[in-house]
Amino acid sequence: MAYSKDYRQMILAKLKGGASFRELAQEFQLSTNTIQRWKKNPERKKRIVKPDKIDNDLLKADVEAYPDDYQWQRAQRLGCSQNAICTALKRLGITRKKDVSTFSSRY
Repeated sequence: MAYSKDYRQMILAKLKGGASFRELAQEFQLSTNTIQRWKKNPERKKRIVKPDKIDNDLLKADVEAYPDDYQWQRAQRLGCSQNAICTALKRLGITRKKDVSTFSSRY
């Protein structure tokens, strides 16, 4: 759970005022480790957002061109791992369920 900057500063001010870690932890129902970590680094960590490895349009085109292929086959064509394909398909909301009409139209 993320706590606001004001809340952290208020607790750290009480810590500087002479309160102990244990007292503050009991008063605010926090872990003593949390308060120690806030004292060491009062600013919240910034999350690093990694760019997508696979272009969404490229993957959609591949799925349309080869609807029945396995993920490892897509990975070979797109030059990435099968795990990256799995993640990208989940992100796009593409399931592996086969379409009955596609199957019957081929035969």
